Amino acid sequence: MKKSFFKFMLSFAVTAFVVSCSGDDNGSGGSSCSDGIQNGDETGVDCGGSCTPCADAVVELSGEVTEDTDLDASKEYKLTAAYIVKAGASLTIPAGTVIKASGGTAAFIGVERGAQIFINGTAGNPVVMTSDAAEPAPGDWGGLVIAGDAPTNKGVDVTTEVGDLTYGGATADDDSGSITYLRVEYTGATFSNDKEFNGVSLFGVGSGTTFEHVQSYNGGDDGIEFFGGTVSGNYLVSIGSGDDSIDFADGWTGNGSYWYIAGGAKAGIEGSNNGDNGDATPVTTTTLSNITVVGPVTEGALFFKEGGGNFTIDNFYASDIDLGVRVTAGDAPAGVRIEAGDLAITNIQFADAAETFSATNYEGANQSFYTEGIATGAGNGANSPDWAAGWTIGLENSETISENLAGVVTGDVSLSASIEYLLTGSFIVKEGGSLTIPAGTVIKASGGTAAFIGIERGAQIFINGTAEAPVVMTSSSETPAPGDWGGLVIAGDAPTNKGVDVTTEVGDLTYGGATADDDSGSITYLRVEYTGATFSNDKEFNGVSLFGVGSATTFEYVQSYNGGDDGIEFFGGTVSGNYLVSIGSGDDSIDFADGWTGNGSNWYIAGGAKAGIEGSNNGDNGDATPVTTTTLSNITVVGPVTEGALFFKEGGGNFTITNFYTSGVDLGVRVTDTDTAAAARIENGDLDINPIQFAAPAMGFLATDYTGLNLSFYTEGDNTGAGNGAAQPDWATGWTTGF
Repeated sequence: MKKSFFKFMLSFAVTAFVVSCSGDDNGSGGSSCSDGIQNGDETGVDCGGSCTPCADAVVELSGEVTEDTDLDASKEYKLTAAYIVKAGASLTIPAGTVIKASGGTAAFIGVERGAQIFINGTAGNPVVMTSDAAEPAPGDWGGLVIAGDAPTNKGVDVTTEVGDLTYGGATADDDSGSITYLRVEYTGATFSNDKEFNGVSLFGVGSGTTFEHVQSYNGGDDGIEFFGGTVSGNYLVSIGSGDDSIDFADGWTGNGSYWYIAGGAKAGIEGSNNGDNGDATPVTTTTLSNITVVGPVTEGALFFKEGGGNFTIDNFYASDIDLGVRVTAGDAPAGVRIEAGDLAITNIQFADAAETFSATNYEGANQSFYTEGIATGAGNGANSPDWAAGWTIGLENSETISENLAGVVTGDVSLSASIEYLLTGSFIVKEGGSLTIPAGTVIKASGGTAAFIGIERGAQIFINGTAEAPVVMTSSSETPAPGDWGGLVIAGDAPTNKGVDVTTEVGDLTYGGATADDDSGSITYLRVEYTGATFSNDKEFNGVSLFGVGSATTFEYVQSYNGGDDGIEFFGGTVSGNYLVSIGSGDDSIDFADGWTGNGSNWYIAGGAKAGIEGSNNGDNGDATPVTTTTLSNITVVGPVTEGALFFKEGGGNFTITNFYTSGVDLGVRVTDTDTAAAARIENGDLDINPIQFAAPAMGFLATDYTGLNLSFYTEGDNTGAGNGAAQPDWATGWTTGF
């Protein structure tokens, strides 16, 4: 059986515990309850028996632990000096134990190399090491220092920076015990500017040690620091550190996941190799995942320092910072490692960025060491993660206002309507991934041709807007204009007459295959604004571009507003488009080509610069197959237009159009006189419009400029077009703009 051993002082002074009893001294053997003497039926001094209750004595912790020792959660512990667990001994601290410390640098808990500590807290009952001051402050006491026998690049049998413990050896799986659900508060007592305690310091601690669910709160120096060793740290929280929040160095080769960091004075994470020799071995090597850093910070969300090391980091969420990754300009070993690809950060997301924000201050050639993406960080972005509930303090569920969108999505990702998203570069949903955008989400874009959202073939997008709360993708400019950003580009596996495995005109996505019912997701109640960024006269983004998108995809209630090129364009594929609006396009309003075989109904078009609808087969070969074939119904085109309400172009195709309403146009159906493939189809009866109405025609109006024999391809008649003639249709109420 373990024995409890302490070098402690039990204080039984009357000044510490005074219990009043009504009983008087009844003579010999009686209890006075107030005479400072244990007498009568008392079980303690003036307490117990008829003087109950007895108060537990305060237990002072100091000195050395030389045998296996258990603390007792029911007792009150005071740490007033160094309390060292010696080699061969162990210290066990049960759930709910509270240790209150005083004494500055003199007061700390140390675990020697070869000793063990078992901190057995729970989420409901963490172990707490805190300050004994009436008004606690950072630096009130030292902290927890653990020394192990695992390798470091500082050498073997070296001395800890604080606590004078020996550490470092060759036992990678060294076991210093188990630490779970521990909170340390107001640590970081200072010897000098270069010598301070951290909340928890792990020197050469081995991988046989468990270190999970640990928080440092309001420490005077670093929150948690790994000095070499191989131990991993998971579910760590550092709040309010006076220096770096979590720090690792000296050849640490452990890993880490689920770190939540906020309010640190300097770097969120400082990762280095060796302060004396950036090339020292073993090199700091780690894989980190699910990291949140909430600023402001003064030295970056990550400071890659003193040679850095080999870091692989994924799902990194940084909020309210001005610098993502810091690298000192004169740190040659760190620069060499970045150029060699030894620092790789994927899915880093910058939220609520400061006005002076920069992703990195590194100026070397390799600027691709980080890839932006959607990140959840430690679980809830900038908000407190669920796993931190109950045992931590000082975390705020502050609402994130804005987040950057850039990089790639490789899994299933959902945005939040409560966050304003800033699109500053390409944002690609990769094959096998999905992006879900809920009703009411707003995405603001800047960056011209660099900024677009792309959905790869084999990926999916789900835009779940409503009439009352559409999803809006727009410009972030204070004075928005057409062409401020790219647009939405979707690639599918359905057939086109451009071939198989071809490349999208913009976005460099691969599309086209044999899957007619390919499913790229569902898009409902989406409005895109100020799209159409231009590469050249022949290469421009549209509002929404659908390349080889399949019939299993839903595409309904979509508007393009003030786009620089076409509003909405179908490049082959089989997807249908219903309840579409295009207003103010800089080229054609709605365009389809390349063997599109979908259908469309309820299209409202106004204010386009060129054709209301441009329908073609193939710009290189008007007879290419599959031939563009569609049935359109309930169409309104409001002019003026410069290339007709319908431009039947480049072979046209097989079009059946009913209930076609035009207003204010000077030309109904345009056909280029040199387009022999288009003319052949008209003569064959492949273009059939019945009825079409020409309301309020412009001066010089022509129903068609086609000069062939078959002029009966259209039949005039009154109709309602998209619902209300030239007026806004009822189905467009609430979610559209520009009428």
